[in-house]
Amino acid sequence: MIYPAIDLMDGGCVRLFKGDFDLRTNYDGAPTDVAASFAKAGAKWVHIVDLDGARTENAAQTDLIIEIAKSTPINVQTGGGIRNADQIAKLLNGGVSRVVLGSIAVTDPLTVMSWMDKFGADKFCLAFDVHINEAGVARPALKGWTQSASTDLLSIIKRYSAYDYGALLVTDIAKDGVLLGPNVELYRNLLARFPNAPLITSGGVGKLDDVKALKSLSPYGIIIGKALYENKFTLEEAITCSPSE
Repeated sequence: MIYPAIDLMDGGCVRLFKGDFDLRTNYDGAPTDVAASFAKAGAKWVHIVDLDGARTENAAQTDLIIEIAKSTPINVQTGGGIRNADQIAKLLNGGVSRVVLGSIAVTDPLTVMSWMDKFGADKFCLAFDVHINEAGVARPALKGWTQSASTDLLSIIKRYSAYDYGALLVTDIAKDGVLLGPNVELYRNLLARFPNAPLITSGGVGKLDDVKALKSLSPYGIIIGKALYENKFTLEEAITCSPSE
């Protein structure tokens, strides 16, 4: 399934280059209109990131995200700066289908697990934006991608193995916003290690062949952002294309 992405800053649609807040591109179009266009093109889900919230660790775009969820016929998966149960309840009650938890899923797993028990694990997407070191070890990034966790990605995923969460999102930060191809090997290895994980890939898609390569892995979902905004291909093409052989 294709998840077109909307990254929000200051109420508008933006994209970052390798997660750098200083390397930001602004795009025209109200976020509600962009989400509506995705739905019209055939997308069933949209992935929305509150970048202001991610940077400050305090959700800032909640009302706009709820407006999108209520005004467009598309399932909304969203995160960024979510730090308490009240924020989660507001989003879910406002029509959001799935809440994305990133840094806090690394730094405070017991709290996250308590939220899963409270709201239902299927209401959550665990999102890990990773730096990959020279040894090939992936470690989640923290604090708006400015720090790396001491615990490796595989160990963190295992920690949540008892929960039937809605999705597992992994982004290779080095690929994000670059349009030079996704880290297919990373996702292939993760699916081999965790074959039942509802893995959503993210980062690096720059052409339709990248989408086909990812589809060949049969992931749960594929997030596409900048390539759509830069008109590298259409959302309809991404949804309907066949996996590469």
